[in-house]
Amino acid sequence: MKIAVLGAGAWGTALAVHASRLPGRSVTLWARDTAQVAQMRAQRSNARYLPGTPLPALLQLADGPLSPLCADQDMLVIATPMAALRPMLAELAPLGRPLAWLCKGFEAGGAGLLGHEIHHAVVGEAPFGVLSGPSFAQEVAAGQPTALVAASADAALREALVQAFHGPTLRVYSSDDVPGVEVGGAVKNLLAIATGLCDGLSLGLNARAALVTRGLAEMTRLGLALGARAETFMGLSGLGDLVLTATGDLSRNRKVGLLLASGLRLDEAVASLGHVAEGVYSARTVVQRARALRVEMPIAESVLALLDGQLQPQQAVAALMGREPAADGV
Repeated sequence: MKIAVLGAGAWGTALAVHASRLPGRSVTLWARDTAQVAQMRAQRSNARYLPGTPLPALLQLADGPLSPLCADQDMLVIATPMAALRPMLAELAPLGRPLAWLCKGFEAGGAGLLGHEIHHAVVGEAPFGVLSGPSFAQEVAAGQPTALVAASADAALREALVQAFHGPTLRVYSSDDVPGVEVGGAVKNLLAIATGLCDGLSLGLNARAALVTRGLAEMTRLGLALGARAETFMGLSGLGDLVLTATGDLSRNRKVGLLLASGLRLDEAVASLGHVAEGVYSARTVVQRARALRVEMPIAESVLALLDGQLQPQQAVAALMGREPAADGV
C-alpha cells in the first residue's frame, strides 16, 4: 500500500514513521517547507517537531507540487493544522484519491466548521476519513502501545484506513460516526486548557475529576446537537482523548492552562510552546457554535473568557463554582 502523509509536524511525522515500519507499506512524508525537508534528509530526523526520533531508512521524504506525488497513492493523509485543511482539500480533490485527515478542531472564522463540514463544502459527496484518538506523537513514534479510531461513512475507506495503520503497536478501531469523532477531537483541546489551569492553581484531584467529567458532558451535548451519537463520546475519540489531553504532561493545551495559572499572558504562553495548541484557536468557534445551537457549555465559556482576558484564572474558577446547582448526567 502506498501512503502519503501530507504535513511534517509532530503528529504527521510520527504516523509516517509508524507506517513505514509496517510490512507492505511504501510511505512518503511531504512538507511544504523545502528547507525543512532538506534538513530531514540530511539528518534523517525532524529536529524541529519530533527531536530524538530517527526517520526509518524506508521512509521517503518529499516537497514540491502535490499532484505528481499523490496521483498514484493508495491513501492520502492530511496532517496539517485545521487552518490548512480547506486549501489542502481544494488542491487534492481533483486527484480523486482516497483521503483522510488528522486535523482536530473547528475552522476559525466564518461558520466555524468541523472537518467533515469543510469537506462537504469544498469537495462534495466523495468519501473521506478521519483518524483520531488519544495519541501523543512522541509515544507513537517510539512504538509505545496506542489505539486510534478510523471514522468514515464509507465502509471501504474505513477498512482501508485500518489496513494502512493497524500494527503491533498501533491498534485502529473503526467508526461510522464522523461528527462524534470530530467533536471529541475538537472540544477536548479547550477542556485541557481548563484542566491545566485547575492543576496550575493546585485545586486538587477532586477538582480535576469534576472538571473532566463535566467537560465530557459539555462535549457530548454539543456533539448530539451536531448529529453525533452519545456512545461515541464514551470511546477513544471522546473520553479517551479527553483524559489523555487533559492530564498528560505532553499535552500542549494542558500546558497553556498551566502557564496561564502561573501568571503568563496568553501570547507568552503560546510563544513558549513552539508548536500549535489548537484549543487556543478553536475555543471561540466552539463557543460560537454552541451558542448558535443553544447548547450550554459553561466550562468552554469560561475558557474563552480567560483567553480573551475577560477573566483572571481565579475568577474563572469562581465563576464555575458559583453556578446554580444542577442534576448530574446532563
